Amino acid sequence: MLRTATHDTSVVTVEFDTGTKARFHAIWLRDNALDPETRAPGNGQRLITIGDIPAAVSVSAAEVVSGDLRVTFQPEDKTVIFPAAWLADHIYDRNVTTEFGRTAPGITTWEGDIAAPSAAWDQVLTNPATKRDWLAAVAEFGFAKLTGGPTEPESLLKVADLFGYVRETNYGPYFEVRTEVNPTNLAYTGLGLQAHTDNPYRDPVPTLQILYCLENSAEGGDSIVVDGFRAAEKLRAKNPEGFALLAGYPARFEYKGSDGVCLRSRRPMIELSPDGELIGIRFNNRSTAPLVDIPFDQMEAYYAAYRQFGEIIDDPAMGVSFKLEPGESFIVDNTRVLHARLGYSSAGSRWLQGCYADKDGLLSTLAAMEMAQPEAAE
Repeated sequence: MLRTATHDTSVVTVEFDTGTKARFHAIWLRDNALDPETRAPGNGQRLITIGDIPAAVSVSAAEVVSGDLRVTFQPEDKTVIFPAAWLADHIYDRNVTTEFGRTAPGITTWEGDIAAPSAAWDQVLTNPATKRDWLAAVAEFGFAKLTGGPTEPESLLKVADLFGYVRETNYGPYFEVRTEVNPTNLAYTGLGLQAHTDNPYRDPVPTLQILYCLENSAEGGDSIVVDGFRAAEKLRAKNPEGFALLAGYPARFEYKGSDGVCLRSRRPMIELSPDGELIGIRFNNRSTAPLVDIPFDQMEAYYAAYRQFGEIIDDPAMGVSFKLEPGESFIVDNTRVLHARLGYSSAGSRWLQGCYADKDGLLSTLAAMEMAQPEAAE
C-alpha cells in the first residue's frame, strides 16, 4: 500500500508502506494507464499509440486513495487508478546494475558438481507442481532430464507438447541421431563431439533442443552438458579484454550440408544485451566460418580469447555427464548450455531422436502456471 503521493506537472513521487520511495514520470504513467480506454480488459494489450498521448501531457492531481494511486492527466482531464502492488512491480527509479557480462536474475550458473535436475515422465504429465518445477529448472539452470518415458519413436514430440511447439527446420520436425553412411552431419556418426551449441548458423537459433533416447546398448556415447554462461564468467574473470573481444565482434557460422541448404549467420560467440547482460552463447567449431569481421590488429588477441574460451569449455570439471537410458530425455537451453557426446562403439545400438522448440513457449507456460499457483511457486 501507499502512504503518500506528491507531484509536480511532470513527476509523481510515492512512498510505500515499506518506506520505499519511487518517482514516476507523467508520460510513463499515461502510457501505462490501466483504464479500459487505454488497455484491452481481456488481454491487457494497449489500445493507444504513443502519438495518441498529448506531447504536453502533465499531472494536475495525484493522491492516495484506499492505498492506491489516483492520477489526473491534462490536457485530457483523465483520471486513472494505479494499484500500489502494480506500481511496486514496475519501479524504474532505482540503481540499476550495469555490470558488463552479468547474468539475469533467476539464472544460476553451474559446473560439473551440480546434480542434473530431473523429473519422472508420469509425474510431469499428471502433477502440475512437478511440471512447473521441471520447467523452472530449465529456466534457471538451462537443462533438465526426464526419466521413465515411453520408448516409441516420436515420443520426443510429446515432450515439446508439454510447453509449446516443435520448431521445424531443414532436418524436419525431428532428426535421427544414429550412425549413417555418408552422413550430412557429424552428429550422425559414432565420433565424439566437442561441447557445442546447435545450429549457430541460423538466425535466430533454435532456443531449445530435446534429445530423446530410444535405444542405447553401445559402449560409450555418454551425454555431457556444459554451462556456457559459467564458462563466459570464467573467461571474463581471467581475461576481461578477451571476453570483450568475443562479445564485441561478430563471428560467422555456416552450414552447407545438403542440396538446397546454405545457412549463414553473423553473431558474436558471447552475446550481450545493449546494457551488458549476458543473453547468448554460440560455440560450434564444426560450423564456424572464416572470421573476417575482427580488425587486423585484434585478430591474434581474438583467437587467443577464442582458444581460452574453448579450453574452459573443454575442462572436464565444467561438464555434467550422464548416459541416457531408453525412455530418458534431456532438454537444453540452446542459447546457453552446450552439449557434447563421447564417442561410442559400433557394437550394440544407439538411437536417439532430437528436435528443436522455442524457449518463449516454455517460459510462457511456466509464467502462466506460476500465476495460477502463486503460493506454490514461491
